[in-house]
Parts: sequence; structure tokens; C-alpha cells
Amino acid sequence: MPDLINIDTQQVMKNSKTNFLFSTFLLSEEKREALKTIYAFCRKTDDIVDEENSTTEQKKINLNQWKNELIKTFESGTDYLLLKDLNNIKIKFKIPDEPFFDLIKGMELDLVQNRYKTFEDLYQYCYYVASTVGLMTIRIFGFTNEKTIDFAINLGIAFQLTNILRDVHKDASVGRIYLPLDDLSKFNYRESDLKVKVVNENFKSLMKFEIARTNEYYKKAKCDLVKEDEKNMVPALIMEKTYSRILKKIEDVDYDVFSKPVRISGINKLLIAISVLLKYKIFG
Repeated sequence: MPDLINIDTQQVMKNSKTNFLFSTFLLSEEKREALKTIYAFCRKTDDIVDEENSTTEQKKINLNQWKNELIKTFESGTDYLLLKDLNNIKIKFKIPDEPFFDLIKGMELDLVQNRYKTFEDLYQYCYYVASTVGLMTIRIFGFTNEKTIDFAINLGIAFQLTNILRDVHKDASVGRIYLPLDDLSKFNYRESDLKVKVVNENFKSLMKFEIARTNEYYKKAKCDLVKEDEKNMVPALIMEKTYSRILKKIEDVDYDVFSKPVRISGINKLLIAISVLLKYKIFG
């Protein structure tokens, strides 16, 4: 297993480039540090699965050891600095155990499954790898209405679906196809087409369908967010507007996600953040 015992939150953040914390600059230092710890845990868990020099079997062993160390951390304590940080913020913000272990389930799926036949199958994967992060972070943001839990779940699904649509070729190039196989069949688009970047009417129809489904989850999330929790959820709402813009950019390039990466520039992210802050913090 990679040497993780002496790695702490600050080391992970130093070596990581992420948009995860872009929307959190108005939070208190305590909450920002807590979010960094959540990110660091997610990052290192993912790194175990993505380790290039390990076999799949070794990755399974390493991930299981990481999970067992997390169990030990929550039950009796640990010498792992990052997990010690994690346990401290888990206690401080009263975060349930389940999202942490469900995230690991999602990483385990990536080691044993590289295709999803139905959307229902894919939904479970998206819940494990993305909704769980929302369920961790809303405790740090603070909320009063239980419907905000549904907000976090649906927003996580929307985020992960957006990532999948943006990265279809990148994922296919390493043997992973997250678009449901039933959907590919429905629009008569083959796996082999995806691998060689075919952009035809079938692909465009497939992408339109997937974007419409993803937008439904953004809409569900917004409907779940009640007025009294809007201000606390501003960081999540900044992310929501940023990720939604990715879908719009995919439409703007006529669904050709192969020619060049679909990204949101730093200045546009800043403008999005300002617009959300004005809407919910100033005029909300």
C-alpha cells in the first residue's frame, strides 16, 4: 500500500489542483480547513485506485486496507495523520459514517466494473462517488431543513453525470464507458465509434438525451433547496452554476467533446461566483 500514514491534509492540498475549493472563499477558516480535509480524503482514496504502478489486485488490497484503517479511525483512533484530521472534522461537524464508506464503495466499483448497462446501475455509481461528497460537505456548510439532504444527493448525481459527458473520450481511452450501454444501443452508437471520436447525428442525439437527463437532476436539486438554507449552500450553488455551464458549452460546440477539452475559464468561474453571491447573499 502507498505510504499514507504520514500524509496530512496540507500535503495533499499542496500537490493538488482543484476547483473543489474555488467557491468557498467566503467561508470561515474553520470551515475551509474542514473542506480541505474532506477533499484530501477523497483525493487520496481516488489515488489508490488510479495508481499506475499497481495491478488491479494490488489496488483492491490497498483500498481494503484503507477502508479497514478508516473503520479503526472511527472506532478507536489511528496513526494516519490525514484520517486523524478527518475524524476530527467528522466529530466537530457531526458527519455520519456512511458517506465515507459509500465513497470507498464507488472506488471499489471502478476496480471491478467499467461498463453500466442501465441508467439505474450508473445512478448508484454516481451516488457513491459524488453524492457522498455532498452529504459530507452540507454538514460543514450547515443546514436546517432535511430536504437539503436530497439537494446534496441530486446535485451530486448531476455533477457526476456532467463529468461523464465532458470526459467520454478520456474515459473510453482507458477502457471505461460510463454512458449506459442501453442508451448507446437506443441511439445506435457503438463503443467502437466512441473510441475513435465519431461525432455523427446518432452521437448528437445521444448527447442531447444525456444532457436533458442531467439537467433534470440539476432542477431536482434546486427544487429540494428551501429558502432558509440557500445562503449556507452558496458554495454548492456556485458549483452548480459552474457545472451547468459545462453542459451549455457542450451544446455550444455542437456536442463535439472530442476536438478540445470543454472547460470553464478562471475569469468565467469568478463571474459565476460573483453572480451567485449577489443573488443569494446580497439580494436573497
